[in-house]
Amino acid sequence: MFDFSIVTQWFDGLLRNTWALGDLWATLIECVIVGALILIGYALLAIVLIFMERKVCAYFQCRIGPMRVGFWGTLQVLSDVIKMLIKEIFFVDKADKLLYIIAPTLVIIASVGTFSFLPWNKGASVLDFNVGIFLVTAISSIGVVGTFLAGWSSNNKYSVISAMRAAVQMISYEMSLCLCLITAVILTGTMKMSGIVEAQESSWLIFKGGAAVPAIIAFLIFLVAGNAEANRGPFDMAEAESELTAGHHTEYSGMGFGFFYLAEYLNLFVVSGIASTVFLGGWMPLHIAGLDAFNGVMDMIPGIVWFLGKTFLVVWILMWVRWTYPRLRIDQILALEWKYLMPLALINLVLMTVVVALNI
Repeated sequence: MFDFSIVTQWFDGLLRNTWALGDLWATLIECVIVGALILIGYALLAIVLIFMERKVCAYFQCRIGPMRVGFWGTLQVLSDVIKMLIKEIFFVDKADKLLYIIAPTLVIIASVGTFSFLPWNKGASVLDFNVGIFLVTAISSIGVVGTFLAGWSSNNKYSVISAMRAAVQMISYEMSLCLCLITAVILTGTMKMSGIVEAQESSWLIFKGGAAVPAIIAFLIFLVAGNAEANRGPFDMAEAESELTAGHHTEYSGMGFGFFYLAEYLNLFVVSGIASTVFLGGWMPLHIAGLDAFNGVMDMIPGIVWFLGKTFLVVWILMWVRWTYPRLRIDQILALEWKYLMPLALINLVLMTVVVALNI
């Protein structure tokens, strides 16, 4: 499998040796290029995910979705982006203007930060620290603060209710989310994102011998908790249109609203990307013991194709769930977490520990 670090090392050598740039300028140029690539990828994926959501929703409801702008409606999202960019940005009377401005910024920072940890291919990780899993969960928690501040600072009773719902829901489901990731860390023996992928070279976590059962349980709990963490249906009580008009971003317009809209879809991609990285092998191809010819063909497929294929498969599953099940009440959402998911995740964590200790 191609190692993308060959390209990055060649470019670094080009800047430092061939062009004789100092460490400061070489590092600065590399950071600017990487930052630009992250933002471009972030924006392009948001467009793809919004279009995909509309089409998936349409098919589940026996409709055809947007079709007017561009072939098969492909330019509809782009036209919506242009409309959002030129819309007036207003401030609510008696709102806390400082927090009102900071809130969408915190949400987008948390989204971009976690997005930067996704390992796209071997040697193609932007941020790959030895405590990567810990940092992902820590940075994602910033989004909870942004969501709460958005509702609290808007001086709108519906937004305040939404902020309280979002805070209690997201903080609650972070527990199960972290327990599932710890379960995977115990099995792989590392918190580094690329290390978790490399530990699945022979087989993905959900197919890994005796550890497959607790890994599958952790994977399923992670999908449910990740869906709730991203505030998507049937866990979208914070944005319940029938009750709260739009929830915490009711009073936002223009790109203030756009930041929340972008973050929702990229958080969906991030949750799916982490799920595919931790439990489905990330960029690792599918290998079946004894089928060398099949494994050789699988190795020919680029790692980024494997990663995107697995991630979009999980995205599609979560969209399927959203447009199939009705919205839950807030008491049902919290009961599901504290009475069922969290105890199950704790038991599963103990089970994985036993499996690893006994080398089953």
